[in-house]
Amino acid sequence: MTDSNKPTEQTAGNNTGSTSVNLETARETARVLNEALPYLQRYTGQTVVIKYGGNAMTDEHLKRCFAQNIVMMKQVGINPVVVHGGGPQIGELLKRLDINSEFIDGMRVTDAATMEVVEMVLGGLVNKSIVSLLNQAGGKAVGLTGKDANLIHAKTLQLPGRAENVLGFVGEVDRIDTSAVRRLQEDNFIPVIAPIGTDSQGASYNINADLVASAMSTALQATRLLLLTNTPGILDKNGKLLTGLVPSEVDSYIKDGTIQGGMLPKVQCALDAVHAGVGSVQIIDGRVEHAVLLELFTDQGVGTLIRAA
Repeated sequence: MTDSNKPTEQTAGNNTGSTSVNLETARETARVLNEALPYLQRYTGQTVVIKYGGNAMTDEHLKRCFAQNIVMMKQVGINPVVVHGGGPQIGELLKRLDINSEFIDGMRVTDAATMEVVEMVLGGLVNKSIVSLLNQAGGKAVGLTGKDANLIHAKTLQLPGRAENVLGFVGEVDRIDTSAVRRLQEDNFIPVIAPIGTDSQGASYNINADLVASAMSTALQATRLLLLTNTPGILDKNGKLLTGLVPSEVDSYIKDGTIQGGMLPKVQCALDAVHAGVGSVQIIDGRVEHAVLLELFTDQGVGTLIRAA
């Protein structure tokens, strides 16, 4: 008589194989957690500012990954602060409203009508979408613009060599009042900040999100600033990723033309933050799944690290 409760040799073999696979997976999980442990210990209680934009902000899967990464940071005791962009979304709505866009030196000329659209998109649509994603992932996020609690004091951005204001309501950070952000952090919330500032007269200004993220990291005395991009990071002339750079090396790469074009303003924001006391800045590829966690908690990282000399 055959015992129906006894597994056949084929079934037993399958179970053994399955157990072996599961053990291997468990060992890999344990290895990853052990690798992450010193980084978790280092950053507990510290502030990390993340500039969120590019493909990571438009691809649905990457958006969910980003939200999970930020919520996990908060769960393990790190204080993430998200600063987001939204240029493509602004451009799309302007086109639908038949409002022409003009750019000077890569910056959108922002008249009163355009500024209204900027506020609607950044302060409303984009900001609340990110807040919702973080909340769905189990976090407690709160959206802000620089106008809330006088968070971002702005002034008109003047282009070098031009006496007149040709950009309209395009601004730069004058100063930051961190009191609202710090209160949110104390109450275990994740601040999500739209890069809109205001001056003493109450006028609104469209500010580059990289500039805001750099200034915010400085004002909050952040340990790290992460700038998500659509490139792997800073590449040398042979296309090889550069990392572990100090400011003098970055300056050399700028002078010899290795760093140029759209990477220049991003790198300048990184240098400003490092010179002002931020521990390190990472320019990372937002197209990589879970890029934030890979950069923070693994030995190899996924982008270019710039640190003080």
